[in-house]
Amino acid sequence: MGTAEEHPQTPQSRLRVNRELTLPLAEITLRTSRSSGPGGQHANVTASRVEALFDVLASPSLSESQRARLLARAGPRLTAVAQDERSQIRNRELALRRLAERLARALAVPRKRRPTRPTAASRERRLAAKRRGTERKRERRPPEDS
Repeated sequence: MGTAEEHPQTPQSRLRVNRELTLPLAEITLRTSRSSGPGGQHANVTASRVEALFDVLASPSLSESQRARLLARAGPRLTAVAQDERSQIRNRELALRRLAERLARALAVPRKRRPTRPTAASRERRLAAKRRGTERKRERRPPEDS
């Protein structure tokens, strides 16, 4: 039995970013190193920290519009690091999930705001508040001598 990287058709060999985009794991570089921080003897010998790197310019999976959007919003390289768990496998999953979230956020097109008009009730409340403010200031004035 082989790993997911050996079988291109398995679902684990691709990273799902959003509905329109799934990336082959071959386009993502995974680097491991020792985690920082406490952990005792286990942390000193285990390379459990995982860094996932994605090169936007070199990816053939991206359309030109996706590439341009990623370059403008996230830059030419996206990285995600995970060193939360003791297990390298779990950190690999976390790093890939974080990378997918970053990619999805950078690719998201914000909906265009449709301008709305204030309701009649909100206009009336605003004008009533202005009248109250005017009345309050009028009451603060010194009395006029006639």
